[in-house]
Amino acid sequence: MAIDLSPKLAKKVYGGDGGSYCAWSPSDLAMLREGNIGAAKLALEKNGFALPRYSDSAKVAYVLQGNGVAGIVLPEKEEKVVALKKGDAIALPFGVVTWWYNKEDTELVVLLLGDTSKAHKTGEFTDFFLTGSHGIFTGFSAEFVSRAWDVDEDAVRSLVGNQTAEGIVKLDESFEMPEPKEEHRDGFVYNCEEAPLDVDIKDGGKVVVLNTKNLPLVAEVGLGADLVKLDGGAMCSPGFSCDSALQVTYIVSGGGRVQIVGVDGQRVLETTVKAGHLFIVPRFFVVSKICDPDGMSWFSIITTPNPVFTHLAGRTSVWKALSPQVLEASFKVSPDVEQLFRSKRMNEEIFFPPPK
Repeated sequence: MAIDLSPKLAKKVYGGDGGSYCAWSPSDLAMLREGNIGAAKLALEKNGFALPRYSDSAKVAYVLQGNGVAGIVLPEKEEKVVALKKGDAIALPFGVVTWWYNKEDTELVVLLLGDTSKAHKTGEFTDFFLTGSHGIFTGFSAEFVSRAWDVDEDAVRSLVGNQTAEGIVKLDESFEMPEPKEEHRDGFVYNCEEAPLDVDIKDGGKVVVLNTKNLPLVAEVGLGADLVKLDGGAMCSPGFSCDSALQVTYIVSGGGRVQIVGVDGQRVLETTVKAGHLFIVPRFFVVSKICDPDGMSWFSIITTPNPVFTHLAGRTSVWKALSPQVLEASFKVSPDVEQLFRSKRMNEEIFFPPPK
């Protein structure tokens, strides 16, 4: 496979005093186009307001940093005003209208990962803004807008022409935005930092999985996700998705080493990663990670709402299920070597502590 799998950083698309919108481009990361995946980051400064928009792609949003507020409107539903904090995962199906706001001193940073198989451009998100310099009503004549809203043309000029910003603005300190309601989080948000752990291995790592059980809306999005935290020097067992799913990984903090093996046993990637890097593991390819002494965490989406993985080491390893004779014949080794192989790692989970 000739596609470059090297991890990449996002590049700024637009922004100003209120914040910025950055995205990963298929021209830099070809697997986005090959895998029909989009990836972007929204960063809002204090009083930054991301104007209402809808997208051509279903997404999972993940709050990387800060606290804020999001407005979410599903088709023919009322607006939900949701408080956001670090670790929140939000499912955003097709047709949802969203806005985002930060009233805190700390920058609000939201990662957006999604499926572009039905998008305007493969491997990219296209947002359709309701207002602003690229708002949808700027393309209609004054007559059409006037009749649609039943207002005179002076009001049309104000409604369509006053907001000249593109996508993100900075509001006045005194401007009061809607207050979030705690009950509006139900069914829309799942906090991966506070959720019960699906995997917890001493000196190894921790995992929280996002699926249809804890956030049913991900079924409409068509994506699953997980937050993984590796302890210093730990290793993540080699594994692959056995349901033809792609895995898109964003490094949240720390760093480490990654190896990916593909067709014909060829290593297709060996590199170091750091916070801010995004990389994609193709379908059925095997990936493993070893983190630096300070540890590493990542957030991944998987292109199926309830992913299934096969691991090649540890307690759930496929090797453990195979009979000794099959292993001896397959590896062409003696029973002693097979027993040595079987005795190692077979009772451990998917994360291995650093060597002592």
